Amino acid sequence: MSALLAEELVCTRIDAHLRALHLPGMLARYRGLAEEAGLIPEAYVWLEGALAAERASRDEHRLARNLKAARFPVIRELAGFDFAAQPSVPKTRVDSLAAGQFVAAHEVVILVGNPGTGKAHILLGLGLGLEAIRAGYRVRFVTAAALVNELLVAQRELRVPKVLRQYAAYDLVAIDELGYVPFSHEGAQLLFAFFSDRYERRATALTTNLAFAQWPQFFGDETMTVALLARLTHRCHVLAFNGESYRMRESRARAGRGSAGGEAG
Repeated sequence: MSALLAEELVCTRIDAHLRALHLPGMLARYRGLAEEAGLIPEAYVWLEGALAAERASRDEHRLARNLKAARFPVIRELAGFDFAAQPSVPKTRVDSLAAGQFVAAHEVVILVGNPGTGKAHILLGLGLGLEAIRAGYRVRFVTAAALVNELLVAQRELRVPKVLRQYAAYDLVAIDELGYVPFSHEGAQLLFAFFSDRYERRATALTTNLAFAQWPQFFGDETMTVALLARLTHRCHVLAFNGESYRMRESRARAGRGSAGGEAG
């Protein structure tokens, strides 16, 4: 490789770093300044290394800041999910969602199944949570009960539009445990307003133990629920968790180990 070609390749990487770091002035002038100072071409290698280090540092701080803002109760890695225990959840489909395209497309992901089947693990660990943050998206985690309570308080204080604007700043809102705790008709209306506000503008992911046929009874207003489901399922990915509860399986395994130990003793 010629020295001139090697220099151009290094400068191409430098240009990419400067654009990512939002330094247009430096991008426009660094070559001219280097020539004026009489710097040798090898100086570009040093500059590239310094910019790469700055970019990595900013990325690390941004990840830490966005993780804190997401308010995850725990950090779940997708690699820790036992797909063999949940054959109804295809790994290929989860991996596809983890790429984050649904966030960019402002789509919805709904994870349906009984408690303890791993819905929250996927919600937190895949592109619905941790992977989305790594990709640079702003994410917020909240339980359905906490969200409804926040909206009810905001309504009493006449600041529901402000709360909706705050949530609209997040590329993805991950809502856990819809259907676990009942709420009032007023709360259901506010939740409808929340989902309507995000419809086709931002991505939403949620877990629920309710089959779609049970939603009208839970929300208490069939007309509103039909309209809500129409919005949520319009551009939606549904994952059904039909396997056994992790907690039940672990309890049975512990009981089995205990029985074996007792027989051995």
